[in-house]
Amino acid sequence: MHPFWNTVVKIFPTWLAPNLITFSGFLLLVFNFFLMAYFDPDFYASAPDHQHVPSGVWIIVGLLNFMAYTLDGVDGKQARRTNSSTPLGELFDHGLDSWACVYFVVTVYSTFGRGSTGVSVFVLYLLLWVVLFSFILSHWEKYNTGILFLPWGYDISQVTISIVYIVTAVVGVEAWYAPFLFNFLYRDLFTTMIIACALTVTLPMSLYNFYKAYKNNTLKHHSVYEIMLPLVSPVLLFLLCTTWIFMSPTDILEVHPRLFYFMVGTAFANISCQLIVCQMSSTRCQPLNWMLLPIAAVLAVVLAGLAPNSETLLLYLLTAFLTLAHIHYGVVVVSQLSRHFNIRPFSLKKPTPD
Repeated sequence: MHPFWNTVVKIFPTWLAPNLITFSGFLLLVFNFFLMAYFDPDFYASAPDHQHVPSGVWIIVGLLNFMAYTLDGVDGKQARRTNSSTPLGELFDHGLDSWACVYFVVTVYSTFGRGSTGVSVFVLYLLLWVVLFSFILSHWEKYNTGILFLPWGYDISQVTISIVYIVTAVVGVEAWYAPFLFNFLYRDLFTTMIIACALTVTLPMSLYNFYKAYKNNTLKHHSVYEIMLPLVSPVLLFLLCTTWIFMSPTDILEVHPRLFYFMVGTAFANISCQLIVCQMSSTRCQPLNWMLLPIAAVLAVVLAGLAPNSETLLLYLLTAFLTLAHIHYGVVVVSQLSRHFNIRPFSLKKPTPD
């Protein structure tokens, strides 16, 4: 996509801050998420005998998804073009990408949805984790090697998703009911592509780059514990949330899948952001992210049966708390970096001294 991005970046004026491009692309994904939440709140809109999402909405979502992907690709080029690359820009870009994972995965789920012709909410939950682990694997790699390698799997998936949205607008969701090949349904193709990209592109390349650093004796960490430290919190988050799903007295994932996905994605984004800060500053990654504590506390309350009729309320309160806490964390870090480097996050002009 670099030739395309090199052409697109020339459209932007040189006074436009790269971080503003990054943030604009992220907001497009957030808009898509809530737009689809309005038309498909429970992921049943694409099922037979349900009111489908209007074709115009699919076109909007497809175009905005591709625009968001393009903006995410050109922000770095704009930074180099305007000689305004900063550590803040790197954190802003990859930090928002970590949160964007849940937005684009959950939005594309509406293409197939749940029901007899779709994918179960638990399967989508597992696919979401495939994407999340694929994302953090690249940053685990940089934490240990000092080099961030972004595999082609992300580019392939984003272009494919955008095309699927537009095709859905033209042919309708009913087209996805028919088998793709023999008894292999399109929903199976959807799940296979996500897993295949992770297992054939992301994971092998990360392990290969790690192996090269090991052979060249350029690893930044040498003990197994230090090497695996960034993966402790994501694994614990997965275990806590999966335990909640299986032990939930009200089948929380079936009742509130979109909210549960959002909660997981937000906690994961905070874990990723703290890892990105560590790898940028060459500091040690902390083994436990503090957001695991409120999640564990809510899980303990649910498992103990202390609030048998309040599980939904607890999920809402937990999600709201984690969201506000993550936004606060982002604002504080951006503010501190801006002061340290004497820059404005959304402007190319440096602030005047007091």
